[in-house]
Amino acid sequence: MTEGSTGLTATVHRKVAFLGGGRMGEALVSGLVRSGGRTKDELMVTARREERARELEERTGLTVTLSNPDAVQWADVLVLTVKPQDMESLLREIEGHVRVEQLVISFAAGIRTSFVERFVPPDTPVIRVMSNVPVLVDEAMSVISPGKSADDKHLAVAAELLSSVGKVIRLPEKHQDAVTATSGSGPAYFFLLAEAMIEACILLGLSRDVGTELIIQTMLGSAKMLRDTGKHPVELREMVTSPGGTTIQAIRVLEEAGVRAAFLNAIDAACKRSAELAIGHEPDES
Repeated sequence: MTEGSTGLTATVHRKVAFLGGGRMGEALVSGLVRSGGRTKDELMVTARREERARELEERTGLTVTLSNPDAVQWADVLVLTVKPQDMESLLREIEGHVRVEQLVISFAAGIRTSFVERFVPPDTPVIRVMSNVPVLVDEAMSVISPGKSADDKHLAVAAELLSSVGKVIRLPEKHQDAVTATSGSGPAYFFLLAEAMIEACILLGLSRDVGTELIIQTMLGSAKMLRDTGKHPVELREMVTSPGGTTIQAIRVLEEAGVRAAFLNAIDAACKRSAELAIGHEPDES
């Protein structure tokens, strides 16, 4: 990686501090260690409670501290993994400790880069990430967006870190509300569908255990077909839908019930809610 606008090389982005040792923070550091993306001595995690700090140390073998400023002082990259409602408190705590050559990566949903940039030195690179809950099984979909001072080099560092727990793409920040409504909230839609299909299995006389196994494997296999064949969903659906068969009868009922329109409306509502909850909107932003 070449030298960037801060005059730094990629080697100075090795030490990563995760400020917030919740489920997301723990999943990310665990994925980094498993993938070999970072060694344990290149990672640090912060926690608010002594009890949680001990638990993280035992489970991960990493250095865990209760001091966010101390972690900031040690690190080259700061990954902010606190909940959105705790972000301002965290930023005020580390304000004055962040250095302009550090890279700041925010995972908090709805927190715009412009908000984070208010608490760090001018020209500090800030990147916003929207990931999703499959980070817990190293199958996350993460979307990264640069703030005003982050360049390709900084995005490459963020992508390298996140690739240890799934797939990563880059998009302008104006698309993050749409990403939140689709990919961010998306696992809940699939879980709801799975729940309904398992209940249908029970209605038809199958046990819950059998129904659960049937539906999970069916969803997994279908997802792999979508990913690996490169075919459009319509093509794959038509492979299953024989003329006059059982599947077309089911599809007809779903269409008559307006399921497709309901999904469109639901995701549109989620996108609008994401925009309403966003913190850091500035009048001149697009």
